[in-house]
Formats: sequence, C-alpha cells, structure tokens
Amino acid sequence: MTRKFTSDRILIATHNAGKLEEMRELFAPRGITVVGAKEMELAEPEETEDTFIGNARIKAHAATKATGLPALADDSGIEVAALGNAPGVYTADWAETSSGRDFVMAMEKTHALLEEADAPHPRAARFCATLVLAWPDGHDEVVEGFVDGVFVWPMRGTIGHGYDPIFQPHGEQRTFAEMSHDEKNAISHRAEAFKKLVAKCFD
Repeated sequence: MTRKFTSDRILIATHNAGKLEEMRELFAPRGITVVGAKEMELAEPEETEDTFIGNARIKAHAATKATGLPALADDSGIEVAALGNAPGVYTADWAETSSGRDFVMAMEKTHALLEEADAPHPRAARFCATLVLAWPDGHDEVVEGFVDGVFVWPMRGTIGHGYDPIFQPHGEQRTFAEMSHDEKNAISHRAEAFKKLVAKCFD
C-alpha cells in the first residue's frame, strides 16, 4: 500500500549541490524543510547496483537509517542510444577524476565515442531519473521520470550541471544548460519523477 508523507522535514540523500538546489526549489511551495546529506555529515554509500532504482534505494535507505528522517534519493543519468544506452547508471562515474568530478571531460568522452562509432545524426539521448523515498522502518516508494532529446555538439550553455550542455530536449532549440532553472524544472526528468512522487505520496 502506498504510504503518504506526513513529516515537515525531508533529507535529500545527495552530496551534489546542483541536485540539492533543484529539490529545494521543487519542495519550496509545500512548506517542507529540506536538509542535505552533506550538512548532516553523512558518508556517501557505495553504489553497487547496475540499475538506477537499485542505487537510489541504497542511498535512500542508508540516509534514513543514519538519521531517522524520511530520506529521498535520486539516481539519474543520461542514456545515449548509439552507445547502447551508455553511460546510463555510470553517468557520474564517467566524470570521476582523482580531484573530483569533471563533467566536461565526461561529455568529451561521450562525444569521442559517438564519433568513433560514426553514429548517425540526430543522436537520440534521454535523461532518466529514479526517486526513492524511504522511511526508517524500511518502507520505500519508487517513481521514475524521463525526458527524450538529442545529444548535441559542441556544448552549449553555462546554467545547470552534469551533462546539461549537450542535451537538447525534443521540441526545444536550447540545451538544458541554456535554460533557466525554472524552465528546466518544468520539463526535466527529475521534475517528471517529482510530479509522480507528489501525486503518490504528498497529495
């Protein structure tokens, strides 16, 4: 049975400042206080699953067990059709360096692989987001959101985070990184998943 959210505080199980800010903006109208994993000084659990749902579950349950607060975790990434839907669940891993994440390097790698494969244009891609809302007793609720578009090159725009500069959603002339936060939040994969979560657990 679906569980409704009744608390006035929620822990967002992420150390990614961009994701946390997006969630803060999405929750703002509901009067729910949002706290991040970093300010709670939580360690980042190892993501050992090969699906978005599996990794989101790991993060949500680790955070709720550590704090006693309901915890919302997101696992998201970009799938590029011509690369067999890579990087997918390994989206952030492609950006890892010894001194932190370098998404420009990751986007360059993605482009190089597409060129190597001589992938035809337009190069279909989609952003995927899975949200898992977990409670300390082990219960969780899962929703997914997607937005389809194309991989574009060169990178365009400076707003947003991650792979936003190379993703142009269908029906748009701009990449996610060329849109304001409000414009992106209206159509993004995370926004779609969030709408489903609100309908399921908050309304």
